[in-house]
Amino acid sequence: MTETTLTQQRTVAGVRFHRVGKLYHFDFSDFPELNLKDYVIVETARGRQMGQIVSFAAADEDGRDYKSIMRPATPRDLTLKQHWEMQQDEALDQCILKAKQIGGFQDAKFIAAHYNYDGTIVTFLFTAEDKLNTTKLASELGKIFPMQVEIRQIGPRDVAKLLGGFGACGESRCCSTFLTDFSPISIKMAKMQGISLNPSEITGMCGRLRCCLVYEYEQYVEARKQLPKRNKRIGTAHGEGKVLDVHPLQDAVTVLVEDTRYFLKREEIIPLDEWEALQKKSSEPCTKHGDGPCECGAKPGKKQSPPVD
Repeated sequence: MTETTLTQQRTVAGVRFHRVGKLYHFDFSDFPELNLKDYVIVETARGRQMGQIVSFAAADEDGRDYKSIMRPATPRDLTLKQHWEMQQDEALDQCILKAKQIGGFQDAKFIAAHYNYDGTIVTFLFTAEDKLNTTKLASELGKIFPMQVEIRQIGPRDVAKLLGGFGACGESRCCSTFLTDFSPISIKMAKMQGISLNPSEITGMCGRLRCCLVYEYEQYVEARKQLPKRNKRIGTAHGEGKVLDVHPLQDAVTVLVEDTRYFLKREEIIPLDEWEALQKKSSEPCTKHGDGPCECGAKPGKKQSPPVD
């Protein structure tokens, strides 16, 4: 690709609405002067929102249609955003009180209230084990708040992301510091890495499998492809043995040969079929030097007929 093509390639702005949130791309061709960290006003599925530009990227070449940035945010917009953020705790208290008065939300926990930047929409977030009907609550809150009212049920991972705090490792929670999306996680990932399946070892503060189980999973999968499985019979310089344990990141295995354990790197082990072939070959007579002594180390065997010219 030439330099001219690069300069002509269409770019889009990556906009984020929360400090650790998903990245959405918008067309900024109407405002070419925009820079990183600038705040902008955009139209989304949840109404008009303010976001911050955190990156610029090449547009997809599949002809995707990107929404356009409406305009750069003004000082007034930023002041309004700060004002409404200061009202969120009070709004949450009113929502909790109204939910208690209506009833039916005993098992629900209301986590946060979020206003959009200009106070035209307020969204209440709650968590519960079962799906709850919030129609009546939304109707009653609509009488209190002179703007569009939304109520959304979120999962345990989203709750942990909002609340922040520290994980079991003693560091700030991944979800509230840098994870912008949640990846599917399964018990298989813990098994592949040889991690104890004790719930205290694999469960995060949210009560779900820890997000960090996915970080090294692919590396373990690739590493294990090159190593024999546990209990497999293999050949070694010490004799035939059985694999007791696999160490993927060390590219090694622990092998039991008779009553002795050996820690062996991958290049030190031999597949059993290859090992048996070598054993068989070493026990056969030398076909090159006949049945007399030879320098190759093989046992004397049947004398071969000399080649015919």
